[in-house]
Amino acid sequence: MATLRSSTNKSECNHPFLETTVSSSRQQKLAVIACCAILGLLLAASACSKQSSKSTLAGVAAPAPVSPSPAGWTSATATQVAALNTEEVAAKKKTHKKGHKKPPGTVAYSDPNSGLSFDYPRTFELASGEKAQPDFGEMGPVPMNFVQPGGVPVATVELPDASYPGTDFASAFFSVNVNHALSEQECPHFAFVDTSDADGEPIDAEKVKVGSTDMDMTSEFAGSATKQAEARYYHSYENGACYEYVLGLGTAGYGTKEGIKPVDRDAVFDRLEKILATVKVHQFVQPQSAE
Repeated sequence: MATLRSSTNKSECNHPFLETTVSSSRQQKLAVIACCAILGLLLAASACSKQSSKSTLAGVAAPAPVSPSPAGWTSATATQVAALNTEEVAAKKKTHKKGHKKPPGTVAYSDPNSGLSFDYPRTFELASGEKAQPDFGEMGPVPMNFVQPGGVPVATVELPDASYPGTDFASAFFSVNVNHALSEQECPHFAFVDTSDADGEPIDAEKVKVGSTDMDMTSEFAGSATKQAEARYYHSYENGACYEYVLGLGTAGYGTKEGIKPVDRDAVFDRLEKILATVKVHQFVQPQSAE
């Protein structure tokens, strides 16, 4: 019996199926190990590949920073740009206005020899020195009205000829003379005075105030039915000299041509008196006469 069991066990251990099974199990284990190893390598390679791909894609796909397009501007940016444009337009307008600035309506005149200055309209014509002696055309020059000789013309401004179209206006002027030979007591007097009194008697000079200056005033009138000349004289004593201001108006043609109206004489003299109101006499060194 013992021999038989031993023989039986030995035969069982050497059974072809068991050997095949054992051999197959080892091969499966090796195959599994190999598969795991291969799978690990594949996973590692895949991970590296993905990381490399991401790096590559990141390097390629990352766009370079660019300036925002106008469509992408924020409202704040648009407001700033609009403000800058508005300031630029305003600056251009300001420059344009400066470049085309209108000249002032009046011109300042000053004479260093007499210390005299006044303002007159730019459209008036100025003459100074010996050329400043005014006249009424065919009726002759306008005389100075000092009681003693020694008067010198300083300046004259004349209105344009077409100042009052459709009227008998012929000429008008504002003139200045100075006489250093007169005393303060002689200056208020005139060589000839207004003789428009009904009895033909001369009328005494009138005391007037022009601006802040006290003056003596008289007038002279001459003419015919078709031509008239009127001059108003003002005297003031300043800086040791007698200053004479003459406002003149000449008319012609009224009644000789149809449609000619008489000019408003008061309106003309008002314009001339506005020039007189701007007169200033500044301190100066009086010229010494030759011994």
